[in-house]
Amino acid sequence: MLESRRNLALACALSALAGYVDGIGYLQLGGLFVSFMSGNSTRLGVALADGHWQHALEALALIVLFVAGAAAGSLVVLSPLAHRQPLILFVEALLLTAAALAYAFGLPNAAVAAIVLAMGLENAVFQLQGGAGLGLTYVTGALVKAGQLIAAALTGGAGVCLAPHSVT
Repeated sequence: MLESRRNLALACALSALAGYVDGIGYLQLGGLFVSFMSGNSTRLGVALADGHWQHALEALALIVLFVAGAAAGSLVVLSPLAHRQPLILFVEALLLTAAALAYAFGLPNAAVAAIVLAMGLENAVFQLQGGAGLGLTYVTGALVKAGQLIAAALTGGAGVCLAPHSVT
């Protein structure tokens, strides 16, 4: 997955992109996220508890779009197509471009939908055939893994593998 410096750099760049896009989305959506679905799940629960049905529906719609993007990315990974990783990245770039154009033409809802689909799709970039992989739009799991790797390195265990070859 991250066996090469190229893939490690790509994973870091895509995570940074997701954070940047999420920040812009958060400001545009007034407290909802385009890639941080844990935050939207929390907002959904609070809105339901408070009886704010419109806010709950907005959070739910974002979650559904994100899952649809993640499912689309997984379908590409599980397909027999060649060059799956570049295809996912190309579609993500198209969706982000479509979002910019939609926003420029006064279609903010279409822009948000394209961004959320792109962020869901991005999580398949480093997905393995069996379904596991590295999620790029959420950082908690990556931070836990980093802490585990630090602990392993401090106790003489295995560290991060950056072999010179790539598996993609």
